[in-house]
Amino acid sequence: MNTIAVRRFVVLSLTPALLIYALFVFVPVIWSSYYSFFDWKGIGAAKFIGLRNYAEIIQDPIFWRALKNNVIFVLVSVFGQLPVALVLAIVLHKSNALQRFIRSAVFVPMVLSSVVIGMIWQYIYHPQIGILNFLLDKAGLPHWKLEWLSDAKIAIFALAPPLVWSFVGLYLIIFISAFQNIPGDIHDAAQIDGAEGARKLFSITLPMIWSTVQIAIILCISGSLKSFDLVYVMTKGGPAHATELLATYMYNSTFSSYRYGFGSAISTSIVLISLIFIGLSQWLTSRKSRR
Repeated sequence: MNTIAVRRFVVLSLTPALLIYALFVFVPVIWSSYYSFFDWKGIGAAKFIGLRNYAEIIQDPIFWRALKNNVIFVLVSVFGQLPVALVLAIVLHKSNALQRFIRSAVFVPMVLSSVVIGMIWQYIYHPQIGILNFLLDKAGLPHWKLEWLSDAKIAIFALAPPLVWSFVGLYLIIFISAFQNIPGDIHDAAQIDGAEGARKLFSITLPMIWSTVQIAIILCISGSLKSFDLVYVMTKGGPAHATELLATYMYNSTFSSYRYGFGSAISTSIVLISLIFIGLSQWLTSRKSRR
């Protein structure tokens, strides 16, 4: 089979999936962007108002609070989920029975729905019957007991542990797969040259999987900027918008206030902000890889 035939086969094989993806992803994004220029309640006539929805977003302090919280989520994901998953992958990339069991245990949160995870952590953080305050009390630290999800100063940070816990398993599997794809000859050559431990990790292993790390960073950023269900189940964006995210801000504006045009403007802003963050992260990581 020649090269042209292979290319045609690949194109024909991918075309149905690309069409479905375009129908359910690109078309709704374009449609939402279109309605962002209108004042529309979801039914009836839509009134064209130009950039007025975007101007209102920029002037709304809740939007900036939600963006700040999303940035916190991005930082927690990139500097929490990925390092933890990478360390676990280094320890668990072999394939004995114990390591397979631990890998399965770490991956369990990925099997659970975000609603279930949110409810589990709600009970953990409960001020009266929660296990966290119970353990603090038993450890002789009653002054550390807090209303974790009701205190506006700490609520957004209380969401960090469930966020990391729920997605570490995904990146663990990704990194283990990357480790296993490194040719054995490279490990043998490194051993002959005397590269062991940390030197081997930073000089050989991490550079070999750097493209996988870049992909994981993209997944982290895009996932963090569209986070919704975990926060909505645990706090609904409260108290007093302390845990409001762009997605919950969009949901409340669209389906609670029935401002579909305004909600479309927020969702379009989320797409643009995601592209900016992903582009910036790729620029920074590509600079690191060129050094």
